[in-house]
Amino acid sequence: MTSRRDWLLQQMGITQYQLRRPRVLQGEIAVTLAPDTQLIIVAEVLPGLHEPLMRDVLHTLNLQPTQVMTVTPDQLQMLPETLNCAGWLLGVESEQTFNGVALTSASFNELISSGVAKRALWQQMCNHDSHLFTHP
Repeated sequence: MTSRRDWLLQQMGITQYQLRRPRVLQGEIAVTLAPDTQLIIVAEVLPGLHEPLMRDVLHTLNLQPTQVMTVTPDQLQMLPETLNCAGWLLGVESEQTFNGVALTSASFNELISSGVAKRALWQQMCNHDSHLFTHP
């Protein structure tokens, strides 16, 4: 249902625009993507890159922690619509477009405790190993 104001503006031929990222104007700090970022990890609760499982994943992907960015789903919305790197959705869903591969897995805590979840993640990494990253 449209409000009277919306209806009046429409009758006058005035187009209303809706901000795509209104949080930026509400004082939230913008998130910027470092040029050497190869992987963006998105999670509600951000895991430390020093955790043993995270170190194993980064080692398998041949990445250094400096090439990885961890963000929450809200912070992900602050980044450009198309990202030129791979993504790992860790227990979250997103329609963000990654020009690299987008891995999906259970949340970090579930991943640590579930062999099935770990196998599913490793299987995705094996299926995409030649497409995940391009190293010089």
